[in-house]
Amino acid sequence: MEVSPSPTPDLDRTVMAAVTASETRGDPPFACAVEVSRCCVSDESSDSGSGSAFPSAELASILVSNLCFSHNTPFMWKLLEQAMANRLVYPLQVLALLTSRVIPNRRAQPEAYRLFLELIRRYSLSFSVVEAGYCRRRIMKYIEGAMQLSRTYQVEEIDFGTSVVLFVFSTITTLIDCALEDYGLPFASQSRVVNEGSQSSDLDARGKHRDHLKESNAFMALEALENISSEKKIQILLHLVYLNMPGPFNNLLQRLRFIEAHKLSTNSLAAVNHLLEKFFFNIQKAMNLEYLPNKRSILGYLLNTGSMNSPPSLLIGAGKGGCWIIFDIFMENSMERKTFCPGAVFEKLTELITTLQIINQASWQETFQALWLSALRLVQRGREPMIGPIPHLDSRMCMLLAIVPLSIAPLVKEESKTSIAGGNGILSKKQSLVACLQSLRQFSSLLSPPLAMVDITNNAATKAASFVRNFKAGSGNLGMMSSNYSSVKAVGNLLHLVVEACITRDLIDTSAYFWPGYVLPSVVTKDLDLILIQDSPWLSFMQGAPLTGPLQIALMATPATSIKELEKLNLLALNGTKEERTAASKILCGASLTRGWNIQECVVRIVVKLLSPPLLSDSPVSGDTSCYLPHMHMLSAVLSCLAHVDVIHILSLHGLVSEVAAALMPLCEAFGTMPPPPSYQSSNVDEVTVYSVFSFAFLFLIRLYKFYGPAQELLVSGRGGPVRPETTLDCLLLMRNNHVRNNEGHVANDTYSVHELPCHSVYIDSFPKLRNWYFQNQACVASVISGLCKSKPCCQVANLILNMIFRKINKVVVPVSTSMSSGAGSASTMTSSSRSESSGSVSDDSCQRPPLLPAWDMLEAIPFVLEAFLTACAYGQLSSRDLTTGLRNLVDFFPASVATITSYFSAEITRGVWKSVGMNGTEWPSPAEALYTFESEIKEVFAHVGVNIQNSYPRGTPPTLPLPLAALGSLTITFNMDKKSDYTRDVVGEALENCAAGCSWLSMLIIGSLWTQKARKWHDFAIYVATCAPFIHMKDPVAQLMHSCFKAFLGPASRDGSSLTSVRGVVGLLGQCASNNSDLHPGLLFVRTCHTFQDPHFCSDVIFKLVIEWSGKLADEQICGSPTQLKFGRVSLAATICIVRQVAIIGASLLCVAGRALLVQILFEETVPTSLLSQHEIRPGQVESISSMLQGYAISYLMFFSTAIVWGIGANSAGCKFWSSEGRARMISSHLDFIARVLEGRIVLGCDPSMWKAHVLCFVGLLVRFAPAWVMSAKLDTLRKISSGLRIWHEFDLALSLLKLGGMGAIEAVVESLF
Repeated sequence: MEVSPSPTPDLDRTVMAAVTASETRGDPPFACAVEVSRCCVSDESSDSGSGSAFPSAELASILVSNLCFSHNTPFMWKLLEQAMANRLVYPLQVLALLTSRVIPNRRAQPEAYRLFLELIRRYSLSFSVVEAGYCRRRIMKYIEGAMQLSRTYQVEEIDFGTSVVLFVFSTITTLIDCALEDYGLPFASQSRVVNEGSQSSDLDARGKHRDHLKESNAFMALEALENISSEKKIQILLHLVYLNMPGPFNNLLQRLRFIEAHKLSTNSLAAVNHLLEKFFFNIQKAMNLEYLPNKRSILGYLLNTGSMNSPPSLLIGAGKGGCWIIFDIFMENSMERKTFCPGAVFEKLTELITTLQIINQASWQETFQALWLSALRLVQRGREPMIGPIPHLDSRMCMLLAIVPLSIAPLVKEESKTSIAGGNGILSKKQSLVACLQSLRQFSSLLSPPLAMVDITNNAATKAASFVRNFKAGSGNLGMMSSNYSSVKAVGNLLHLVVEACITRDLIDTSAYFWPGYVLPSVVTKDLDLILIQDSPWLSFMQGAPLTGPLQIALMATPATSIKELEKLNLLALNGTKEERTAASKILCGASLTRGWNIQECVVRIVVKLLSPPLLSDSPVSGDTSCYLPHMHMLSAVLSCLAHVDVIHILSLHGLVSEVAAALMPLCEAFGTMPPPPSYQSSNVDEVTVYSVFSFAFLFLIRLYKFYGPAQELLVSGRGGPVRPETTLDCLLLMRNNHVRNNEGHVANDTYSVHELPCHSVYIDSFPKLRNWYFQNQACVASVISGLCKSKPCCQVANLILNMIFRKINKVVVPVSTSMSSGAGSASTMTSSSRSESSGSVSDDSCQRPPLLPAWDMLEAIPFVLEAFLTACAYGQLSSRDLTTGLRNLVDFFPASVATITSYFSAEITRGVWKSVGMNGTEWPSPAEALYTFESEIKEVFAHVGVNIQNSYPRGTPPTLPLPLAALGSLTITFNMDKKSDYTRDVVGEALENCAAGCSWLSMLIIGSLWTQKARKWHDFAIYVATCAPFIHMKDPVAQLMHSCFKAFLGPASRDGSSLTSVRGVVGLLGQCASNNSDLHPGLLFVRTCHTFQDPHFCSDVIFKLVIEWSGKLADEQICGSPTQLKFGRVSLAATICIVRQVAIIGASLLCVAGRALLVQILFEETVPTSLLSQHEIRPGQVESISSMLQGYAISYLMFFSTAIVWGIGANSAGCKFWSSEGRARMISSHLDFIARVLEGRIVLGCDPSMWKAHVLCFVGLLVRFAPAWVMSAKLDTLRKISSGLRIWHEFDLALSLLKLGGMGAIEAVVESLF
């Protein structure tokens, strides 16, 4: 505890002698104050160490110490007031000293308490900041000694500003406690000793007056509280406590809740209820204090323009829903087959919902409506999906009916736990959701179900109709139709599925079934066959029916409806007979997984948990992998079902990719060390073998990351990778282990306890065989095969594989161990002589018997086999047909070899060391039949989206491909186009796309033509793939596509009638319904191809320039036709602001979907500073100045929206889990430092000054208004410099609001700005 300082005794005597003499002479208080000040000056002048300065801390201490209470006279009070008014003493110090003396004696000295309250009212705000120096230090010591602020509020180092804030806050809480105690309701937490004074039995006039004074003092204390808390400066100080000291502020709120609970039941408080209500309102206003710019300024219009309330937004630019385009782009990007989410999509979507609701200043009903409309458009765009290995309708329905409800659930439940809106006309989130769902019925075109969903929607509508009918009939079973009643068959749409999803997750209740027009029965019949349809196969299963025949088929086609059904299936899959395990696994991975939307988050976790079955713990051998054998059939069934594209994508949407990878690694390690049985001849999808289970698990694992990564991508873009860095196995494990660590100590929800996933970390070093292959594969990608270590066992295995593959084509294989001695280019690897002339190192038995070796041994040797293949083919010793046949034989025998084949060929293609071969139809398959038609169709697609590709395949020139690419392409067209081949075809197909695109886009034309000739139904998919190729190395198409996206979203810039009829906004950018390739929208092509962009700096620069160009052009169009000076009319200015927001939001959306955090970082650190520093061509005229100003606003919005989309606006948002929050803090801090240096004059800009000023005002305003958590990352000195610059521009409120967000260290700067 710090001891309060005290003045010297001599000064005390001198001052009091002067006071006594002046009072004796009858001098007025002012004259006495002058005389007293002379005493202080003469005393301080004699002390060389202190110097002469006012206000005097010693004088204040002397006056207060004598006033309380040895010289408690009216003259002394008047003298003290004069000294405060003339700044002889510091008012804050006087009030602090009086507080510590008067409050404990307020009942014994009611007159002094009354005068103290009056001084509080007069001088709580009428003081100025003392300059730093001796006076300030002395005053702070007196305040601290009197009130012990640092000890009370546990502040280690207290500065002057913090003293002021804590004094005001302490005074308010003290007055509350005094008032409560005086009204007979002492607050439980206070421990203040009060001097009651002497109690006289005489009720004389003076005694009655003092009693009345005590009662009126309590009322006056509340008046003083209401009076000072209504001042804006006091509210700012309270807001600082609210931001930086939540503990003390919560104590204040506890007092308010205590008063609220007792004010109506206590007569004394009921009489002052009007004061309490005003005081409560002032405290609430202080809590919600935010920066509100002047609405008459352009900045005020910019920051206060709502999302859907502006009439001009209906007429120009992207239209009414343009500000929600991020929802559509986010969802469409989530459907991209090469996009694996680092976490659960619904977590990121929840953060995005909150972010857009805040920055668009929209109601929750508007926000939820925009969200559901985006999800419905997503489904409509995929209602007629193309055939091919891409996510189809099930993934889109998962987004609509599982991901979106899961993203809304935390918002609704969080509100129910904290507070419920009521009485203020604001709908709660749950009420807003109900109102939103009711309003969706007006969007009938979006609610039309795809053909595959018609029966499901009708069943949902029928369920609602049955519920309503049974409710009206008083039936106890509301959910099922009774056979005594007519069966109601209703026609449904997607709204019925949405409502069912919300009811299941307790977001709304079953009163939704009674909404007007929700149930429209179309058929009423007594046909008992329709009643039997209502019986679910799950009912039979739960009643004990065996999983055989028709029941198993029905269960696979019908989603489960409850957790209990899943639990029973899970037990059978783990503990049943072999047949039951297989059947239960297939059922779990059937419709319950793909279309069990209402409980899909449970199903996916159960399925993933099946990949880690409980193992026998009594194995006699440590590390024995045979413990997996009892579960082999179950694992085979699960893995074969999970191989489909939609299933993998659903797992990705639920954020389980890293969990799946961790579960697959031990399976690969175990089954990869087991040899197949002696009878094994070739892989059969329907046959469960060690090779088949390993192949399923291994190929599933490598599909989760880019295992074949071409070596060239390590050198592109100068930052170690493409615009959007690819996921690696190391990255997957890191994400998974971080998730485990973050969830340690987390109590699981009882609902999900059945499917809690393993909570231990997984490292690749725990799986030595997998680790060896992983590093060998990386070595194959990074260097030529000759650089690998070749062990003797590996060479022997390679020889066995070579002989096995070519025994059917009458080829003799020179042993790999021999060919190695002559290097990778040996031409004597294979010959065409008869089998009887084979080398003696390989026996006849080994030629006839397949190599029954563990899978890892096979994978280790396959690269050398492939090198032998290509070398022999390149030197003409192996025909192309035999090469393709040999590769296909290898895949048939050992499906997992597809991974090594793909990886090896991908690396060889990018090295460019192999000669090209002619695709002439003789040696290699010819694409001539479809090549030129295929090319023309692709160019039509590009022309439709505004992209001009100059390169064409030369007419009359035979098509050629590099040898590895020709071999890989020829292999792909040998695969069947059925679902059984998905797990191998999709692996090699995706890698082939990247390889072909890595050569030139003309190579992709050849591959696409071959695919089209193989399977005509894959024609649209081949076009889909080929359109991505030109964007890898050609920058012009990228820039053209981005420009088309802006044009499609914003519509024509002209103000003529065409802007009212043109297709723009979300529909113009992405479309609203299914479209074929010839009618492709620019936004869809951008989402499809942005992962191929290779230069992040170029992408950032192009988007930035487009934002500048379009904001200036559209602003000029709006200003055109009016006087050269901008008219500050509401309509014209609001229209211009809408354009600025729309341009920035489409730019930010494209930037984030293309490169996520990387492109936003480049935008902040390089693109924007470079542009501001560069010299711009300035055209004379006021319109140019206004255009530059609006461009400055557009830059700020682009930076703000981009950061908000990636990281969110909160301090601990979901985006910070996926992308390090340190990146956001570094970017914001760096740009604020840049602004501060420019404002200081240390950096000279080249841009228009109006652009710079507009950018600074808007960027800082956006931070203060919508993202205060971001400001905490800035340096305090930076905030001070920016605040000083803003005050020079007369933006005092903005400067003060910025400083308020600087934390405890900025409190002093805020106080200095206020007083």
